[in-house]
Amino acid sequence: MHDTGTGSTGNTAQPSRRTLLAATAGVTAALTAAGPARAAAPDNSRLRAIVSRMTLPEKVGQLFVMRVYGHSATAPDQADIDANLKEIGVRTAAELVAKYRVGGIIYFAWAHNTREPHQIAELSNGIQRASLELPRGLPVLISTDQEHGIVARVGEPATLFPGAMAVGAGGSRSDARTLGRIAGAELRAMGIRQDYSPVADVNVNPANPVIGVRSFGADPRAVSALVAAEVAGYQGSGVAATAKHFPGHGDTNVDSHTGFPTITHSRELWERLDAPPFRAAIATGIDSIMTAHLMVPALDDSGDPATLSRPILTGILRERLGYDGVVVTDSLGMEGVRTKYGDDRVPVLALKAGVDQLLNPPDLDLAWNAVLTAVREGELTEARLDESILRVLRLKSRLGLFRSPYVSQAGVDRTVGTRAHLAAADRIAERTTTLLVNEGRLLPLSRRRDPRVLVVGADPASPSGTTGPPTGVLAGALSELGFTATALSTGTAPSAATIAKAVAAARDADAVVVATYNVTAGSGQKALVEQLVAAGRPVVAVAVRNPYDVAQLPSAPACLASYSWTDVELRAAARVIAGRVKPRGKLPVAVRRADDPEQVLYPIGYGLSY
Repeated sequence: MHDTGTGSTGNTAQPSRRTLLAATAGVTAALTAAGPARAAAPDNSRLRAIVSRMTLPEKVGQLFVMRVYGHSATAPDQADIDANLKEIGVRTAAELVAKYRVGGIIYFAWAHNTREPHQIAELSNGIQRASLELPRGLPVLISTDQEHGIVARVGEPATLFPGAMAVGAGGSRSDARTLGRIAGAELRAMGIRQDYSPVADVNVNPANPVIGVRSFGADPRAVSALVAAEVAGYQGSGVAATAKHFPGHGDTNVDSHTGFPTITHSRELWERLDAPPFRAAIATGIDSIMTAHLMVPALDDSGDPATLSRPILTGILRERLGYDGVVVTDSLGMEGVRTKYGDDRVPVLALKAGVDQLLNPPDLDLAWNAVLTAVREGELTEARLDESILRVLRLKSRLGLFRSPYVSQAGVDRTVGTRAHLAAADRIAERTTTLLVNEGRLLPLSRRRDPRVLVVGADPASPSGTTGPPTGVLAGALSELGFTATALSTGTAPSAATIAKAVAAARDADAVVVATYNVTAGSGQKALVEQLVAAGRPVVAVAVRNPYDVAQLPSAPACLASYSWTDVELRAAARVIAGRVKPRGKLPVAVRRADDPEQVLYPIGYGLSY
């Protein structure tokens, strides 16, 4: 969950004259530039000269992107100091940069990096200041996972957009490009210059526990077009986009955070299904590509995860697909990359495979020293490190970090969560809500015919720093639209007593909206819908995560898919329910029958309207 409190960031260290001059120049450039255009092509000779002056420990550090706890680079809360000491052996972000000379830092809400936009900007400035004041100091590439939808690290009041599968339902390349452009501009204003988005995985497995609605859909051509559009939007705003998770994580029923998935696609199927979005991203000039911690025997039968596979990362990604940008690992703390090798071997093997950035190792000191030892003992050459460092420095140069590493509070006010940006997110969301069932033209509900609405259902923890809970957001939105709406949370596994309470409450309502979340055959959510329908009230089911819920709800006379339970998507669903906008979304994945998964119930492209 995101902290929403504000207050002093505690960054009180005094910058040097050189740093102040750099900051002034950077802010002036930001204020006077016509737009966030990327810097001119990097001067390779100048960057090579920088690399030649670096010590070996500095080179090793430049390859790592690390988490750090705290809202401030120099004065985090005591609990965050304690967490840093326990996990990293430093007190603050400034100490992390000084000790390990890391090339990047990744922000997380749970690490208390992203309380609110002004604090984020000051944290970013503090990290840059700490690094640039070091001998041979370099700007830091600050990154985060801001996919939108169910995965985002920066919450309100920043603009939050529908997630990828919702955008897939909208089917608009223009909307995807707008999302990237606005989201990129807001990240850049806060000093975040690399976004681990978009997801380029083609989600063809309804049981996929880790990708699902984070994917644009199941059609590789449609996914490719939207990936390319979003990449163009982000990078046009001066933020590095990252296509993930190469070579494709869309067909697995194992979560690589907790297990080691195997993708059984043939080479031919991989070329046809998984590769196209990555090819499209590369053709668009993608700045970085993230690896997947999974095994693809058809591409490499060694049993190694793709992150550690030279045949996949160098043979296919570099040589076959012609990609020469930055390759970043997925988090090295995930189980999928730790199953076969120890945490000391993983970073060395990743570099040997062709990786440039080593993301978030569980033990930075162990990983950092393992790479240093591998070079000193000859397993890795210093020239191999230089190759990756040059790619990272080229990216920093293209992003303008050498010229303008700092951001301004005025830039935050001018850019983040503006009325125009929030309105754009609402408009995009309205084009994504998908109507799948509407028996007897139950929808839209009428304020005259159905003035009292009861909203029940699942209330999963609100994602992305949004308001939540879903039932409350839906009820609030319907009330704003003229209904008298009340919320009753029944959870993801309602008991018989909870269901009875909801049915009793429905007697005083003219219509019932049920928020469903990953309904299964024996789920209490299914029983809840069935008993509400049996009670004789009009029932509208809203699948607030996976659209596959509709297959389990044959009794529901009306079913919608919102693809996420973020505020922007729930408000859009409420406007569709109320008839303020017509449903326009089309399924970006096929929904199969619950009783016969070989049969398609609703195909890709299906969607009703009014």
